[in-house]
Amino acid sequence: MQTQERRTYQAVIGLEFHVHLATQTKMFCGCRVTYGEPPNTHTCPVCLGHPGALPVANEKAIELGVMAGLALNCDVSQRAVFARKNYFYPDLPKGYQISQFDEPICTGGYLDVPAGTPDGDETIRVGITRLHLEEDAAKNVHVGTSGRMHGSVGSLVDFNRGGTPLMEIVTEPDIPSPEAARATANYLKDILRAIGVSEADMEKGQLRCDANVSIRNPDGSFGTKTELKNMNSFRFVEKGIAAELARQQEILAGGGRVEQTTLHYDPETDEVHELRSKEFAHDYRYFPEPDLLPLELSRAYVREIGDRMPELPDAMRARFVGRYGLSPYDAGVLAADRELAAFYEEVAAEVDPKQASNWISGDFRALLNESGADLSGSKVTPGHMVELIRLVGNGKVSRSAARTVLAEVFKTGEGPSEVVEREGLGSVEADELDGVVDGVISSNPDEAERVRNGDKKVVGFLMGQVMKATRGNADGGRARELLLQKLSS
Repeated sequence: MQTQERRTYQAVIGLEFHVHLATQTKMFCGCRVTYGEPPNTHTCPVCLGHPGALPVANEKAIELGVMAGLALNCDVSQRAVFARKNYFYPDLPKGYQISQFDEPICTGGYLDVPAGTPDGDETIRVGITRLHLEEDAAKNVHVGTSGRMHGSVGSLVDFNRGGTPLMEIVTEPDIPSPEAARATANYLKDILRAIGVSEADMEKGQLRCDANVSIRNPDGSFGTKTELKNMNSFRFVEKGIAAELARQQEILAGGGRVEQTTLHYDPETDEVHELRSKEFAHDYRYFPEPDLLPLELSRAYVREIGDRMPELPDAMRARFVGRYGLSPYDAGVLAADRELAAFYEEVAAEVDPKQASNWISGDFRALLNESGADLSGSKVTPGHMVELIRLVGNGKVSRSAARTVLAEVFKTGEGPSEVVEREGLGSVEADELDGVVDGVISSNPDEAERVRNGDKKVVGFLMGQVMKATRGNADGGRARELLLQKLSS
């Protein structure tokens, strides 16, 4: 009986990002950009689409768009044109969105995304098709029990978000897997935050992600793509794409045909559901916005913005490897967070840079993550970290006790030395440690004899007894050395 050959499926993934730009005011009016304010308290005739109201482009938003394009290795256009994208929806008061179409502000860039390997050297190059500026729509709010209000289905519209400066970044279909898609989204977020273009907070809707997903045909051509809309976390980006690829594979394996459609990923069921068919492309009837002049971006203007760009994560990672001797992975962890990187550099200027990296990217970062706090709200200062690392290096505090000290400093803001003294966490003195080791050996004669006979696996048990007797305050290296020395004589 001949078995059917199993087909190997190759994923083809492209991402679209909608990013709120870090401006004080909206894209085409002077209303403040806010989050969490009472509905419809930051509006005006321009962002509400009143007849006769004229838009004026936000200069800061244009500058941030150029910065993002330069950071993504794009070509910045010398001429960019705003266009009207016509469609009718309750959250679009004008009946059209001011966007960019055939002449966007940036085109043709790329991202070299770290692949997450331990040595940190491998990357995936993801092309950037275009980057354009536009205004965000307002926000529909569905109200009432099960979407019912006064006995009928009802929705309200909050226009505070309407007109917020928005940047759309579209990648090429170069992403080979759901894991690589998540890595691309994370890396883009790191870049945008590093250069101050956006806070890119997905919980606030400042970064939204859509995915175009297909499976390559056996002849190498692209298969039919589907679109996953509005995934609101990087984990859901990965899981949603994985679920859609599994769905498409099942259809193809059964001899079916994938239909072009728009989908929503439900994280509770780990399934995708169809929103609407996309058999026919939307006709948005684009035409140049008659109330806005084309943008003319001189080379001098673009060069001036480039000259004051902050250091990008790639450059910072390379500098940390070269200057401080960190591994590419450790350097990447620090470079991904500009505040943490600045904190690290203050500490590394005073103590061993590798020890500083171990403590900051390890124990300290874990405390920040567990508490949900950000660095600006932390009670731990660079001075505290320098003092703690010096206490460990001088043998005044064991590594395990130092973790307890750091946790206490994180809670109270006390100096490490004060915590050590108050809690009695100082390292055991040499004479006292000598006596503790003797006591452990005499209390565990069978285990001690096994070590004398060459069974080194039992050393761990005896070390555990030493650390227990000293409440974890013994220098582990010194205790092990003393233990083996006594058992070899």
